[in-house]
Amino acid sequence: MSTKQARISERLRPFGTTIFSEMTALANEHSAVNLSQGFPDFDGPDVAKRAAAEAIARGDNQYAPMPGTPVLREAISDHWHRATGQRVDPASEVTVTNGCTEAISAAMLGLLNPGDEVVVFEPYYDCYRAAIAFAGAVPRFVALRPNAAGRFEFDPDELQRAFSARTRAVLVNTPHNPTGKVLSGEELRLIADLCIRHDAIAIADEVYEHLIYDGRAHVRLATLEGMAERTLTLSSIGKSYSLTGWKVGWAIGPDALTAAVRSSHQFLTFSVATPMQHGAAAALRDGGAYVSDLLAHYEDQKCKLTMALGAMGFGVRACEGTYFVMADHAAVSKRLGLSGDVEMCRYLTTEVGVAAIPPSVFYDRPELGRSLVRFAFCKRSATMDEAISRLGRLSV
Repeated sequence: MSTKQARISERLRPFGTTIFSEMTALANEHSAVNLSQGFPDFDGPDVAKRAAAEAIARGDNQYAPMPGTPVLREAISDHWHRATGQRVDPASEVTVTNGCTEAISAAMLGLLNPGDEVVVFEPYYDCYRAAIAFAGAVPRFVALRPNAAGRFEFDPDELQRAFSARTRAVLVNTPHNPTGKVLSGEELRLIADLCIRHDAIAIADEVYEHLIYDGRAHVRLATLEGMAERTLTLSSIGKSYSLTGWKVGWAIGPDALTAAVRSSHQFLTFSVATPMQHGAAAALRDGGAYVSDLLAHYEDQKCKLTMALGAMGFGVRACEGTYFVMADHAAVSKRLGLSGDVEMCRYLTTEVGVAAIPPSVFYDRPELGRSLVRFAFCKRSATMDEAISRLGRLSV
C-alpha cells in the first residue's frame, strides 16, 4: 500500500479515483472525443442563464436558506404536481441539494445506521457505493442482465432474496445509468411490494426523468400505491436542462424523510449557490420547450450512434432512456486482440481517439460488465459525427 493510500480512511480506500476523472484526463491527453463522461458540450436554456445573471446583479449573492430558496422549492413542487398530479409541500417536503450526487449522500447519511442493508442494482452509478460506505451501511446487489433482445432485466427471485429483516432501503435509478434501462410499472410494483413487506425506504434517483425514448413513460415510484410515505425522490436540473456544472439538485419526500435528509445536508454543504437556484427555478418554470427540443436531438444522436456501432460489430444494447448506450465489444476486441472493457476503452481513447467508459467498475461482480462499453451521446451533432468518423477505423 502506498503512503498516499494509507492516509485515506478504510471505508473510502477501495474506491480510488472515480473512473470519470480518469477517462476524461486520458481523453484530454490524447485529444480524444470524450464520449465517456456524461456532460453536454452545449449550453442550457437562456431563460435559466438570464435569471441567474439577474439574481447576481440584484445582489442575491449570500447564503440561501438551508432547505433552498423559496422560489426554487415552489418551482420544484409545481414541477412535481404537473408530472404526477400530487401536491408536495415546498416548505417541509422539498430540499435543494448540491446536485443529485449530494442528495444521494445526504439521504444515506440521514437515513441509515451502521450495519443497515441497502438493496442496489448493479451496474450502479459509482457514487452509490461510496455513499453507502459513508453511512457504514452494507450494500446487497441485484444484477441487471441483458436478455435476448438486448434489454436489461433483473431476476425477481434474486431481488426478493436481497431483501431481509436487515433491509433499511432500496436504491432505484430509473431511467438507469449506465444501462439506459427504463423500469416498467410492473418492475416498480414488485420493488414497491417488497418495500412495503419489509418496511423499507425507497430512494429513487430519477435524474434522467425527462430523457426517455420511443414513446415510453417514466413511472415515478412515489406515485405507486403505498409508496408516497416511504419514497424519497431525487433529481436535478443537470441532465434535462444541460446545466451539469450548476450542481442544483433536490430531494422530495414526506416530512419524516425530508427531516432526515436535511439533518445531514446542513452539515455537508448547508446551502446551494443562491444565483444558480434562481436560474434553476426559471428553467423548471419556463424551460419546457428546451427539454422537448433536447429530447428530439438526443433521439437523433442515439439512433446515429447505435447504427454506427452496430455496423462496426458492436452488440448494441437497448437504450430506453438517459443519454448512454451500452454495447458488447467482444467481437471487436477479439478482432483487435484486446481483452476486457478496460483494455478496450484505453485502446479506443489512445488509438482511435474516442473515449468511452469501462462499465465493469460499476459492478460488485466486475465480470458481469467486462464485455461491455458505455458511450455517451449528449453532444452536438458535429461532435458525434466526428466521433463516429473516428470509430469508423474499427469497421469490419
